[in-house]
Amino acid sequence: MKKYILIIFLGLSIPNINAQQITIDDPLRLAVDNITGTARFRGMSGAFGALGGDLSAITQNPAGSVFFNNNFGTITASNYNSKNISNYFGTTTKRNDSSLDLNQIGAVFVFKDASGTSDWRKFSLAINYENTSNFDNSTFIAGTNPYNSIGNYFVDIAQGIELDYLKNFYFEQLPFNMQQAYLGYDTYIFEADSDSPTNTSYSTNIPIGGNYYQENSSVTSGYSGKLTTNFATAYKDILMLGVNLNFHFVDIRRSFSIYESNNNPLYDDRPTISSLRFDNNINTLGNGFSFNLGAIVKPTDYLRVGLSYESPTWYRLTDDITQGVATRSENNPEGNLNPTSFQPTIVYEPYKIQTPDKWTGSLAFIYQKKGLLSLDVSRKDYSTTRIKPKNEYIGLNSYMSNVLDDAIEVRLGGEYKIKQVSLRAGYRFDQSPYKVDQAFGDLTGYSGGIGYTFGENRIDLAYTYEHRNMNQALISSGMNDLARISRFNNNVTLSYSINF
Repeated sequence: MKKYILIIFLGLSIPNINAQQITIDDPLRLAVDNITGTARFRGMSGAFGALGGDLSAITQNPAGSVFFNNNFGTITASNYNSKNISNYFGTTTKRNDSSLDLNQIGAVFVFKDASGTSDWRKFSLAINYENTSNFDNSTFIAGTNPYNSIGNYFVDIAQGIELDYLKNFYFEQLPFNMQQAYLGYDTYIFEADSDSPTNTSYSTNIPIGGNYYQENSSVTSGYSGKLTTNFATAYKDILMLGVNLNFHFVDIRRSFSIYESNNNPLYDDRPTISSLRFDNNINTLGNGFSFNLGAIVKPTDYLRVGLSYESPTWYRLTDDITQGVATRSENNPEGNLNPTSFQPTIVYEPYKIQTPDKWTGSLAFIYQKKGLLSLDVSRKDYSTTRIKPKNEYIGLNSYMSNVLDDAIEVRLGGEYKIKQVSLRAGYRFDQSPYKVDQAFGDLTGYSGGIGYTFGENRIDLAYTYEHRNMNQALISSGMNDLARISRFNNNVTLSYSINF
């Protein structure tokens, strides 16, 4: 007899509770930098730390806004295209995504010493908004696992939990691991080894023998954004100093569905599970704050040297999650009984993420008004990433300290002008935040662009290409089988700027 056991999804909300599951991917999603912003900035791979003169350049070095000669505004739109190629036990799958986004808008106001009597000859005020990350992305992983079932996740997480808790369960009263265990218990994925209320040992109802066909379909959408208020000043046209106050916004929406089926021999006395589906919807909302300090020295007309500091970003985030499991049984001894179970939407207590700070050294060579070459080198120590309250995430914070490391980012860009036309190119290398980069590899990127100036206006177009390899687990525990993901980003950016 075939039977389906379904978990019902309800759009209810429960009062805030603690102990949601946070993994190392959550802080890294916000800590790893992306090159965004104006087309000129992206066309040179973000190598603007000593250059300035661009609204996105103030994100690298806030002293750069003082290089504007007039009031200036820019608005930018981008087309994001990502391709993920997944390999899981020899099976290759692909998934493409594309989205259009108005990702930058800002203006700078320049004030000069009209009397010419002060050594502080100019200062500038700027306000700029950018989407620092576009999270629109999807992956599809599929393959036959010869070793481990997804059901191991539920069996593994249930061990040590008393049976009485699972029989008398209320989602709003128990922590995350018990919620997960209940989903597996109520859909017959595992059974207690004894009927004692204090039993803490459980065995799987999924036939053991390997060859589990598995799929993981994941879709992520949303953004992280940054509103920057900037002040900069110039001393004798030699030393430029600047400061940013940054206000961050986060809205990430993730959904993934994991499916498994098997044709292994059946247990005679158990409701053998021949297939299961585990669905998750997770939303993350929040805000944060950071600041930047920067200096640029101009010893000659053709040379500029920059140094900047970016503080950690202190985020305050809230997650909510809705989950469900559906299983199919071949020989359920319960007869016609069709139990149903559900998890309502659970809103967890807010938590905090502190990303690492960053130092950037910059060097730029400017040839008359014809061209320029610029180099930025940045350093971040990802092992200082922290999640708070610290007493609730001691294990994860310790793990990040051990597996994450210093990372160097190199950005090289150039521009050459032919009358009203500007040609640009750039290169970017971003080192993996891990000590062993197999989990999340180095990023390599290239860019190119063109600009055209007419009257008081300018239009810029840029293309950027980035590639990174990484590992992705189908599920967070109970099995350590990983898919290898090759991610390719191809983005086109268009900016319109005006002097006013």
